[in-house]
Amino acid sequence: MNTYRKKIESASVYGVAIQSPLEVAPQLSERLGNTVLLKREDLQPVHSFKLRGAYNKVAKLTAEQRARGVICASAGNHAQGLALAASRAKIKSLIVMPRTTPSIKVEAVKRLGGRILLHGDTYDEAYEEARRLSEERGMSFVHPYDDADVIAGQGTVGMEILRQHPGKLDAIFVPVGGGGFVAGVAAYVKAVRPEVKVIGVEPEDAACLKAALKAGKRVVLDQIGLFADGVAVRQVGAEPFKLARRFVDEVVTASVDEMCAATRDIFEENRSLPEPAGALALAGLKNYVAAKKWTGKTVV
Repeated sequence: MNTYRKKIESASVYGVAIQSPLEVAPQLSERLGNTVLLKREDLQPVHSFKLRGAYNKVAKLTAEQRARGVICASAGNHAQGLALAASRAKIKSLIVMPRTTPSIKVEAVKRLGGRILLHGDTYDEAYEEARRLSEERGMSFVHPYDDADVIAGQGTVGMEILRQHPGKLDAIFVPVGGGGFVAGVAAYVKAVRPEVKVIGVEPEDAACLKAALKAGKRVVLDQIGLFADGVAVRQVGAEPFKLARRFVDEVVTASVDEMCAATRDIFEENRSLPEPAGALALAGLKNYVAAKKWTGKTVV
């Protein structure tokens, strides 16, 4: 446990990330009968927590690795996070994206300094090509979630929450795709304040961590829903699963309708408009406090 605590406390993220605000949501708090806090990772330079893990990974590379550059496969936030991290570190990055990636995401990565290669029609095809090129060119492959340095970078969100809110805290709800984010947050929180629950939230049509915990091993889902594309993952990562088994208290799910309602809640609260994966944790929080009949608790 202390291994990850040390990794997270020494993670290099602030060369590119901000310490995002932890804000009380007064309307939600009143409606749900609990103090609800929102961790505003949407205010990061790429509007997502993903740049934390990417930058920490880049910062840990040797001079020889940096000279060869970095590569990843992604159609979304990880692509933008790595492009920005590499640009700040003044090293070259190659982002392999499926040909089906919306042009707005391709252009966003280009603006951040990443070179783009469009390959295949699915993420899996882009991933295989990125792995092949990594071997061929000697570039460092930066996995979006199944990597200890990436997990440690994402875990700084948990560290910030505990520092920003040292008082009463009952639970932290974290969205789950490949599991790197929830694994990092949980590993840190359980090392420092083990009484605080860490609860993963998945879409009910893409619940790969829940299925793995039930089976006692990683499983590959036959098919997944793509509404929350940022967390549409068929199999949880190996390292995230190892950590989640030890440190995540529970995993709950939310439906498409519940994510839509949570998106509206957040917009009414602070006029920000999250993507479905960004509203997912709040949807799970609402389900959980209702099911447990929680009142007077403090939840993030």
